[in-house]
Amino acid sequence: MFNSISGIITAKLPQLIYLENNNIEWSIHIPDSSIDMLPVVGEKTKIYTWLYHKEDSMRLFGFATDKDRLLFLDLMKVNGIGPKAVLKIMSSVSTTELISILDSEDISKLEKLPGIGKKTAQKMILALRGKLSVDNSESTVTNILSAKNNGPWNEVITALVSMGYDKSLCETAIVNITNELEKDESFAKENRSKKEDIVFKRAIIELA
Repeated sequence: MFNSISGIITAKLPQLIYLENNNIEWSIHIPDSSIDMLPVVGEKTKIYTWLYHKEDSMRLFGFATDKDRLLFLDLMKVNGIGPKAVLKIMSSVSTTELISILDSEDISKLEKLPGIGKKTAQKMILALRGKLSVDNSESTVTNILSAKNNGPWNEVITALVSMGYDKSLCETAIVNITNELEKDESFAKENRSKKEDIVFKRAIIELA
């Protein structure tokens, strides 16, 4: 899985750019807030990417920063919100402002975003409370691994990085996986070695 694409911007459209790399022109769906951060058409840039793959379609999504991508993936965890909806949401507000709204649990401001009603706003708050992979500090990935005393997973992350996976994506995947596994009583009963093996295998699937 590729982490980013660097190339020449050949066109900018609403929520879409074309990027030429080695004589291949990529069609990349991207939030308008990210487009505003990119250089003008004809100049070179780097786009962080995420591939959406279903049986009948494939779409490449792009972001000006890794922080934007992490927020996009966080929002995708909310039941009932798909990539198109997230793209519209992130196009209407900056990443910094959206993180601030979610952190403050301001439902009234969430309701003003496109396609978000009161019920969806409440679901967003409940699903993402304390689980955002990004914050508004200089670091794009929160120190959630250390905060949750997840030091043992550093070995898993190191193994994944040695296989060519991006470290920030590995960290995010590990956080998501361990958050889910913590709810499983059988996982809690396993020894450390077995837990690492389970998390490693789950991470391979999620990062594929």
